[in-house]
Amino acid sequence: MFYIRSFLHSLLHALKNLLPIVVVVGFFQLAILQQVPDDLGSMAIGLLIVAVGVALFLQGLELSIFPVGKSLSNQFARKGSLAILLSFGFAMGFSAVIAEPALIAVAEQAQTISEGRIDSLTLRVLVALSVGFVVALGIFRTIFGYPLHWFMITGYVIVVIVTWFAPEEIVGLAYDSGGVTTNVVTVPLIAALGIGLAASIRGRNPLIDGFGLVALAVMVPMITVQVYGMLVYSGSAEAEGISLSADTGETKPSGVVGALLDLVTMIRDVLPIIITVLFFQYLVLRRKLPNPRKVIFGFALVILGLYAFVIGLKMGLFPIGTSMAEQLTDRDNYLYVYLFALMIGFATTMAEPALIAIGRQAEEAAGGTLNGNVIRILVAVGVAIGITIGVHRIITGDSIHYYIMGGYILVIGLTLIAPRYIVALAYDLGGVTTSEVTVPLVTALGIGLASSIDGRSVLIDGFGLIAFASIFPIVTVMAYAIVSQYLAEARKETP
Repeated sequence: MFYIRSFLHSLLHALKNLLPIVVVVGFFQLAILQQVPDDLGSMAIGLLIVAVGVALFLQGLELSIFPVGKSLSNQFARKGSLAILLSFGFAMGFSAVIAEPALIAVAEQAQTISEGRIDSLTLRVLVALSVGFVVALGIFRTIFGYPLHWFMITGYVIVVIVTWFAPEEIVGLAYDSGGVTTNVVTVPLIAALGIGLAASIRGRNPLIDGFGLVALAVMVPMITVQVYGMLVYSGSAEAEGISLSADTGETKPSGVVGALLDLVTMIRDVLPIIITVLFFQYLVLRRKLPNPRKVIFGFALVILGLYAFVIGLKMGLFPIGTSMAEQLTDRDNYLYVYLFALMIGFATTMAEPALIAIGRQAEEAAGGTLNGNVIRILVAVGVAIGITIGVHRIITGDSIHYYIMGGYILVIGLTLIAPRYIVALAYDLGGVTTSEVTVPLVTALGIGLASSIDGRSVLIDGFGLIAFASIFPIVTVMAYAIVSQYLAEARKETP
């Protein structure tokens, strides 16, 4: 009975997160476009399946991955072994991201659009390896108390340099891959690990030292995916053959066989987390798993939730984004496209559960000097601005290189002058703005716009919106902190 009530609560939560999308899309369909999509029924069923999938997935996380992950983190922190902590951080970062629903969705879209040249599994493994390395690096930084801003400035200088040399086919996808790594699985685990470590080490401030792991997890995949793109698009036969999956371009089976194959794929995606947990629990700590039946049941729910989520994406969110892009561009008035981007960016971010969680953690860590609701509004405004600028780039056909490089140069400049207490939090907030619901819709919107406008390449112009949604919240939060500090100092100086 408890599990049923908990599932219904998670389902209600998932439906609430979908509501802003339904309201914005409904407003545009009825008030502006004044037409109804042909496959409205299929889209509605798809959205419902997405909600059920997310609810099952979250329920499974609460029963299995989250409690076991937190328990392992606390036990390793008490043991005080740096090598074990770094190994655990790497393993949890890798295993959580390889099963990330939003990354799976983006990787599959990239493989389809590139006609197999970009391999979805290769892309996901590269991103997961990057995040594993980053979580280990972030733990190392927290333990020794190194300032985050030097890591971020150095990292984004490298990002900007790599972007200059990267082929245009990979830039948008690389930034989107970084943006979707920190989501429903990774954010709670990574944030809890960082804040828990900072709180348990004498002389560390949870606000300054505890945040930042999420931000690092966004940054490094941008570098590795762009390097992968340089190899893939170098023109050599060997590079084009780089692949970790056995996709031969054949048509996948449909019906019951296809459904079973999809389910097997979901099990394969979750296996790294299960193996990581069992390895560290039984072979490193040499302790039995607490309440194994509940944990096994939780993992089963995670797999079923992922399966339902992917089916719902294909039926609901992807078609909605593509359909809205096609209908809005057909009106020959791009003002409506800008308005839709602005509204969908703000509405979905305000309902983002990971953002709400981080806002609450920031309030607690700052001892009430930060307001969680103000943070959410600042981030939502940043996402709305970012997606609108990204849409403008697709409409005009400008190179994404200059937009992205300009955005991060601005971020680096603000980092140098922003109050130290806000830097780590601002970067983390840029990483939690894209949810398992928002990412597929925004990705489909970008691909739909690139498909509908003459002269645009779907691969070059279709990706990148998620990157803009990650950059500009950092700008708005840091700018707010800089202005607040300036006004506070001005009030002190006034007699």
